Amino acid sequence: MEEQQFLTSMGVSVSNMRSHLQRDGVDVDVPDPVMLGAAMFLTAAYDAIPNPPVSPAAPLASAVAAQAPADGVDRISLLPDALLRIVVSRLPAKDAARTAALATRWRGLWRSAPLAVVDAHILPRWISADHMMPGGEDALSRAVAVAVSRVLDAHPGPFHCVHLSRCHMASHQAEIERWLELLGAKGVQELVFINRPWPLDHPLPRALFGCAAITRLHLGLCRIPSTVGLPRATRFPHLQELVLSTVVIEDRDLHFLIDRSPVLEVLTITTNLTGKARVRLISRSLRCVQVRMSAQVDITVVDAPRLERLLMWMLSPAITGKRCSRIKIGHAPNLCMLGHCQPGFELEIGNTILKVGTKMTPSTMVPSVKILALEVGFEVRNEVKMMPCFLKCFPNVETLHVFSVNDDSSGKVDPKFWKGKEAGCIDCVQRHVKKFVFQEFRGKRSELAFLKFIAERAQVLEKMVVMVASKCFSSPDAVNAKLKPLTSAIWASKDCKVIVVKSPSSDGASPAWSFKIASNFSCRDPFDLLTANAELYSGAFVLQHSSTL
Repeated sequence: MEEQQFLTSMGVSVSNMRSHLQRDGVDVDVPDPVMLGAAMFLTAAYDAIPNPPVSPAAPLASAVAAQAPADGVDRISLLPDALLRIVVSRLPAKDAARTAALATRWRGLWRSAPLAVVDAHILPRWISADHMMPGGEDALSRAVAVAVSRVLDAHPGPFHCVHLSRCHMASHQAEIERWLELLGAKGVQELVFINRPWPLDHPLPRALFGCAAITRLHLGLCRIPSTVGLPRATRFPHLQELVLSTVVIEDRDLHFLIDRSPVLEVLTITTNLTGKARVRLISRSLRCVQVRMSAQVDITVVDAPRLERLLMWMLSPAITGKRCSRIKIGHAPNLCMLGHCQPGFELEIGNTILKVGTKMTPSTMVPSVKILALEVGFEVRNEVKMMPCFLKCFPNVETLHVFSVNDDSSGKVDPKFWKGKEAGCIDCVQRHVKKFVFQEFRGKRSELAFLKFIAERAQVLEKMVVMVASKCFSSPDAVNAKLKPLTSAIWASKDCKVIVVKSPSSDGASPAWSFKIASNFSCRDPFDLLTANAELYSGAFVLQHSSTL
C-alpha cells in the first residue's frame, strides 16, 4: 500500500496531524508527513489499549518490606498453592519467573499460574521501550522477538493477558505465526497485537483464528487474514471486545468476526485502510459500536436489540471535500446514545432516506435516543437546512451536544432561518432537552441564531454550556459582546443556567474524545468530557439572561 496515497485520501493535513500528536504529548519534530501520519494512527491504536493487569512499578513493596516480622519467618510461603498462584499471576512475566529463585517452595509455581505478558515489561534494561514513533526492524523490535519467544516457549499457559505492540511484524513473520499458534493452544484471554508499522497492510497469520478462548482482542496496523475457507466450527465464543485500529479488513471478514462472536459487546473500528468503513450490524449481544478516523462510513444497523451506543469520531471528508457517509438505523430498540452525526450524512431510518422537508412519522423516528451529538458547519447552508430534520428524528433527546465545525462558507445561510417555518416545531427541543452544549462558538451570526432558537424554544432546559473557541476568547467582556443577542432573548425556560467558558482545545479541529470512556458503560455521557464541570474552569462565568434579570 502507498502510505502517502492513503493519507491523502483521508484528507488529513500535516497541520492537523501535528496538532493531534501535540495534544497527545508526542514529539512532532518530524518533517515527513507519512511518518507523522503513521505516528498519529499509532497513537490512536495505543490509546485504545486496555491497561494491563500487571505493572513493573511496585509502590507498596518497600512498605511491606519495612513491616517484615522480626523473627524472619517467611509466612507468605506458608500460604496454600492456590493463593500463591494468584500472587504470581499478578506479577509482570519477568518478575513471575524470578519467584522460582526465592525458595524450593516457589520453584514450580510460576509455570502453573496464569501469566500476563507485556512486551515492555520483559525487555532488557538497556533497550528503550519507547514506541510512540513508527519504526522498522531495530534493536527494540529484535529484543521484543527474542524475549517474547523465550516466555511463550517456557510457560505452558494459560496466558490471561498478552500485549505485543513493539514488534516489526514484517521482519518476524515466522515467529509471529508460531506465537499465535502457541497462544491459541495455551488459552490466551486478552490479546493486543499492534504492528510497528511498515507496511501498514502487512498480513496477520491465520493462526489468529485458533485463539478460541479470547475475551478481548485488539489488532492494529496490519491486514486481517481472510476468513474464506475457515472451518465452520471457527468461533470466538468468549470474545466480548474487539478493537481494530488502522487495519485492512474486507467486509465479509468483519461480518464473519461479528457473526462468530455470540457474546461480543464492544466493537471499535479506527480507520479501515480499504478506504471505507462498512459495518453491517446483526448481533444480539453488541452494546457499543465506535467508528473513528475514517474518510467514509457506511453503517447499517439491521438487527441489534441490545445496542445502546452508536458513536463516531473524526470522520474526515474524503479528498473531494464532501462528507460521504451513510447511516441506516433499523431494529435497535435500546439505542440511547448517537453521535457525532453530521447533517451532511445520508441518514436512513426504517426505509426512508431523510431529506429536507421529509414528513415525520413513527417509522422515521428513533424515540429511544436520549443523548445526541452533532457536528455542524454553520456556514454551510445545506447542513443548516438539514438540522431540523435530523432533530425531529429523535423526539426524546434530553442532552444535545453541538460541535461547530469551522468549514468554509458554502451557500448563503439566512440568519432568520431559525425563526421561519423551515425550522418548524422540533419536539425534542421544546419538550425534552434539559442540557444543551455548544462547542467551539466563534460568534458567527448563524451560530447565534441557533443558540437563540434553543433559548426561546427549549421549555425544560436546565443548563446551557457555551464553549467559546480559544482564538475568540480574548476576555469575558469581549465574549459578552458576542453573546449580547442571547441575553435579550425571551427564554422559554425561566430556570436555565447559562455557563460560558473558554474551550480548552487549541485548534478546535474535532471534539474531545476518549475511546476507553466511550466504551465504559458506567460513563453516562462520553460526549461530555470537557463540560461536565464547566463551572470550575478558569475564566468560566455565568451569563445573565432576560429570565434571570
